[in-house]
Amino acid sequence: MNTEILGIIAMFAITLVIGIFLGKYIANVYGYKKTFLDPVFEPIEKLIYKVSGINPARQMNWKQNMYAMLAINLVWFIIGFLLLMNQAWLPLNPDGNPNMSPDLAFNTTISFLVNCNLQHYSGETGVSYLSQLYLMFLQFVTAATGMAAMAVLFKAFKEKTSTELGNFYDYFTKSMIRILVPVSVIVALILSINGSPMTFEGKDHIITLEGQKADVSRGPVSAFVAIKHLGTNGGGFFGANSAHPLENPNYMTNMTEMIAQMIIPFALVFALGFYLNKRKLSWVIFTVMTVGFLALTIPNIVNETGGNPLITKMGTDNSLGAMEGKEIRFGSAASGYWSIATTVISTGSVNSMHDSTMPLSGMNELLAMMINCFYGGCGVGILNYFIFIILAVFISGLMVGRTPEFMGKKIEAKEMKIAMIVALFHPFLILAGTALTAYLPEFGAKTLNNPGFHGFSEMLYEFTSSAANNGSGFEGLGDNTPWWNISTGIVLLLSRFIPIIGPVAIAGLLAQKKYIPESSGTLKTDTATFGFMTLAVILLIAALSFFPALTLGPIAEQIQYFSK
Repeated sequence: MNTEILGIIAMFAITLVIGIFLGKYIANVYGYKKTFLDPVFEPIEKLIYKVSGINPARQMNWKQNMYAMLAINLVWFIIGFLLLMNQAWLPLNPDGNPNMSPDLAFNTTISFLVNCNLQHYSGETGVSYLSQLYLMFLQFVTAATGMAAMAVLFKAFKEKTSTELGNFYDYFTKSMIRILVPVSVIVALILSINGSPMTFEGKDHIITLEGQKADVSRGPVSAFVAIKHLGTNGGGFFGANSAHPLENPNYMTNMTEMIAQMIIPFALVFALGFYLNKRKLSWVIFTVMTVGFLALTIPNIVNETGGNPLITKMGTDNSLGAMEGKEIRFGSAASGYWSIATTVISTGSVNSMHDSTMPLSGMNELLAMMINCFYGGCGVGILNYFIFIILAVFISGLMVGRTPEFMGKKIEAKEMKIAMIVALFHPFLILAGTALTAYLPEFGAKTLNNPGFHGFSEMLYEFTSSAANNGSGFEGLGDNTPWWNISTGIVLLLSRFIPIIGPVAIAGLLAQKKYIPESSGTLKTDTATFGFMTLAVILLIAALSFFPALTLGPIAEQIQYFSK
């Protein structure tokens, strides 16, 4: 067990070190500073701009940037929707997988389009290789979309007063070519060396040790899994996701995938400090996020390594921890760590079944997605945290009698209204969707494999995962129905674009305002005190919004569980 804990510490430490250096590189990329990879990537970018007719020097305001983002996402949706409904007769389908129904194609396309990858199908039988390749393409572009939106926010605070906030297409292209693709190649190579398939051949036919014939699904797994984690996407090539031995063969690949899914969220926090020359602010933000992350992670590791006490009472050896739904090659500690890392970030991949974790571990997984700003996904983690900074600045200013200011700009009514809409829209989508489904048994109760408190948790988890653009699930839920496909699809759309447009709109409005130089009366936002205030605002909103629902689900299940 000590070795397992050391493995977790090593994963976090390596991620942090890589994140700092990658953050410096990303800041240079978005700041148009020279990097050592310029000779490699500049010709590629110039070719893309020439073919597409993009003028990277054209400056856009925040509205034009958001219009560009929405327009290009609409095109990707139409292509994906048509592809999934016609994949049976298209090429690269050696296993003869059928077309998707319209409601499942709607959900799947939107899910991959919004960086969630909520999968109501099994990868082995639900999609062709051509569809997998298009979904892999979406995993690249959705991650780049979030990063480009974040770069617009960076630009807004870099200039003292301006309406010119860069070019979305340029930020998007740089995110893809200079960051996501090269790092994905490295991760994919590590996976391939360790046994993940990389082929376009169909199922492999083998004879098992028992002498039985078996068909083993394969495909371009290494490439798919690399961007699935690096882009905080999480969509599994196989139904079992990263618990599958071909997606995640051993402890080395487990560490690689764990580090891959966390390095960009880490790096973007430090990129903020390097880009704005406010490194102290980035460390304050990172510390707050890490405190929140550890507050959720440590209990999960303890819960899962401690084992199930009811099984212990039966006289069963529980020394390996609560191993139901977990892989022995990873162990309970690494699985507990992954369960929070993947939910606190918007990855949503799993190396164990969250439906099998202890009740309070499930609560922490839910809380990680409900809070949705500790590290977060590619780009959107910073955008979500920015909303809480605005709320904390406003509340702190009122408490000490100072004009609410951030980065030399006054926070006024319009910015506060947008911030409150974004902050409250997240719990509204989760709670309204869960309440409506619970009220309608045809849509809710009859799709559950588990009744009672755990069944409620499964419904709550599905809408929470959708609203947080996460994609993981309590899989005791029969979710491939028109109701679940359409309802979560709508939640996915709204919960992706409103939390992007809102923060960028605030940043754009603030960028237009007159810059106010820092003085003795300025509320400092790069101090431990302000960091604590921001954390308090985050936890207060989460507690007020979600505690009643958590009480009906995992908390009630825990009480029932241990009252036996």
